[in-house]
Amino acid sequence: MLDHLSIQCDDAAASARFYDAVLAPLGGKRIMDFGEVIGYGTDRPTFWIAPRADAIANRQSHIAFRAPDRAAVRAFFAAAVAQGAEVLHEPRVWPEYHTDYYGGFVRDPDGNNVEAVCHAPEP
Repeated sequence: MLDHLSIQCDDAAASARFYDAVLAPLGGKRIMDFGEVIGYGTDRPTFWIAPRADAIANRQSHIAFRAPDRAAVRAFFAAAVAQGAEVLHEPRVWPEYHTDYYGGFVRDPDGNNVEAVCHAPEP
């Protein structure tokens, strides 16, 4: 449904390291790189990071990245923890969303609530 999403970061280099690590298990990579402005995706940039453009502090956003399977959710989560991310919720089934909703949640370097989610049942 979304074409693309862009967030502003307090420390573009720290955010780039974080997203390089956590998007790789989901098949994401840098597609476009303009220094501190970076576009990630699988075939085209759909998620962008850029330095904060004004004095207004970032507000928490929730960003959910689709994972192809539950193993990818766990790999995303492990990569985030290895980058020093704060754990919000370990990967698990969230039946309050739907029977097969499997997600793990962390905070990125700017305090955003970042999730990897798989909607498929366990094979």
